[in-house]
Order: sequence, then C-alpha cells, then structure tokens
Amino acid sequence: MAGTLLIGQAGGATAVINSSLVGAIREAQRHESFDGIWGIRWGAEGLLQGDFIELGSLPPDTLTALSGTPGAALGSSRRKLSDEEVDVLLDLFRRREIRTFLFIGGNDSADTVHRVAQLASDRNQELQAIAVPKTIDNDLPMTDHSPGYGSIARYITIATMDSAKDTESMPTMYPVKVIEVMGRDAGWVVAASTLGKRESHDAPHLLCLPERRVSPENLLRDVARIHQEFGRVVAVVAETLRDDQGRPFGDPGSSEDRDPFGHPLIRGTAAALCRLIQKELGLRARYDKPGSLQRMSMLCASSVDLREADEVGRAAVRLALDGQTDRMVTLVRDGDEPYGCHTDSASLANVANRQRVVPDNFITADGKGTTEAFHRYGFPLVGPEPLPRYVRLGDVQR
Repeated sequence: MAGTLLIGQAGGATAVINSSLVGAIREAQRHESFDGIWGIRWGAEGLLQGDFIELGSLPPDTLTALSGTPGAALGSSRRKLSDEEVDVLLDLFRRREIRTFLFIGGNDSADTVHRVAQLASDRNQELQAIAVPKTIDNDLPMTDHSPGYGSIARYITIATMDSAKDTESMPTMYPVKVIEVMGRDAGWVVAASTLGKRESHDAPHLLCLPERRVSPENLLRDVARIHQEFGRVVAVVAETLRDDQGRPFGDPGSSEDRDPFGHPLIRGTAAALCRLIQKELGLRARYDKPGSLQRMSMLCASSVDLREADEVGRAAVRLALDGQTDRMVTLVRDGDEPYGCHTDSASLANVANRQRVVPDNFITADGKGTTEAFHRYGFPLVGPEPLPRYVRLGDVQR
C-alpha cells in the first residue's frame, strides 16, 4: 500500500490511549507497507492545520516508554468538524498522499471517522478510515468493552475502598460520603465501584446510576435507612445524575454550556447532594471527586487494558491493509473464566452517534447496586493483579 499512514488521538485522555498509538506504529513498521507514518498534533484542530509529526522513526525504547505513558502524547481536542471542513481535510489528504487515517477516540471520534470515510467514498477518493476505540465511559456500541475502561474501573474500585475507610474511621464526624465519578450518561464507571465490595457493610452502600433516575425524596430515604443500619453511608453517583423529572442534581449551566458535540457540561453533582443531605437529614456530608486522575492515572492501570489497547491499535492497521474503511475495531469476549478476548470490527454506521448504557441484567432490581453478572463482566477487565484486602478490628458499627 503506497501513501502515508496518519494517526490521531481525540477526546479525553486515558491511561492506555498511547498504548493504542504504539500498537498501530509497531504494526505499521512490521508490514513496511506505507511511505510514511505520521501523527496528528492536537486532534481535529491539528488535522485542519496540517500539524503533523513523524512517527515511523521513533526508536524501540521510546515506543516502549510511550506505551506506559498516560495522557494523549500527540495532543487531543474535542473539535467537531463541519461538512465543509471535512471536504477541506480530504483535499489535504490528497495533496499529501495520505491514504490511511486512524483516529483513536470515543463516540464523537467515531462520528468524525464515519463522516470522513463517507465523503471520501462520495468523492471516489482512496482512503482507509478506521476508528480505534477509546473511552473510559465504556459506552461504545458493538464492542464488549472499550480500552480505557479497565483502568478507570480499577482506579474507582480501589478509590472507593480507600475513601470508605476514611468514612468508616470517623463516622460521627462525617457520616456520609458522596463519590462523584465520570461516565456521562452511562453508568459503567459508577458500577465499577462495586467490584471491591465483599460484604453488605462494605462500600458502596448506594449507587446512583444515570440509567435509574431517582427522586430527591427517595434518595434521602435511602441515605437515612443506610445510616440507621450501618452508622455511615458511602454513595457513588454519576456526574450527570438526574432526578425523576429529568432535572440534573448538579448545575446544568446555560444552554450554551455544552461541548462542541452538544454534550451538556453538568457541574457540582456531589456537592449539591451533600448540601441536600445535610439540610434535610441533618447529617454531615462530604464528597470526593477524583477528576481527571480517575481516567488517566497510571497508578491503577490495568495490565489487561494496556495489552488490549495495544491490540486494537495493531488491528486497525491490519484492517486498513485489508482495504477496509468506515470501520471501528471491536473487542469480542471469548469467556470470563479464563478470560479471553479477540479483535474484530464493526461498521461505523452502527457506532456513530449511538450509546451503550449499562444493561438491566447488570443492575439489581432496586436499581441501587450491581449483579453477579456485572461482576463476571467487570473483574477480568481490572486485571489479574489482586485488589487490596482490608481488615477491620472489632465491630464495624458505632
């Protein structure tokens, strides 16, 4: 295959996004089928400006270190390209003889690749455009899971266990803890917090998933009941949690307070819940919000996640070499015990602008916890490294 391979990264960075980049570079080097291997600086912003960097001559030791580096090494953005800009982009590709385009990202990036591939086809322009999955939200359809999720799942699992120990240590000072996690309108990250729960009095005691809206009255009733039973409450909530009327508990901002793809930027969900609990129940409440650490910390990176991120990068190159376009690499699970997974692909028409939420069989009937089916799904993704084992001295209640 003549022509240049161009690779970009987009959206929120993760602990393993660079592993996908390295996998693609190494696979391309192995086949020696491209005139050059280039990277895009700053995502869609750099695409339009032709801000490219040469990647094909990076030495092996640099690639090895890069695969374990968090954040988007090429730089990222959330720029949404207009139809006119996609046309300009394809003109640039033709001038620079770019015939393979790989974009590492989530839902919005899949939409970008889909539009680029469709317009290239309409113009009869030779281009293999492949989406490489990446999102801590784990909400991409057509794939068992997304690279990035296993690492944030491990982080949130351990963070919940650790934060709960703080609450357990001083239940009379701050008996209620609210942990706010990422995930947009899918509750995969919220659900991951339950993977360290071994007994009923272990945290989290309450989940607030975006798939299950809750009225303020019912939420307060649950907090009061759990506090009476255990003397403390640790709740894990989605950043976009809404009440039974569809209103966000946090601040939705103005109608203009959205990202370029139209997603509302809701802020302060956990803080609002703490104020509500303290006002209505008279219980001191505090919150933890890991922020960007949760999606890109190497402290809790999953070895399974790192390996699979590399594999989807390699698979994307192979798809392009096979003449495929307008596809996304997918992960197909072969089994839970022992865990196995292989790569495949799906049409971007079935991915772009679609979202996969946590299915009903992963959520308990009362909507406040996760089932054994979710545990079978989630445990392999956080990696074979054991989770911490914490002990208690004496009664857990006060």
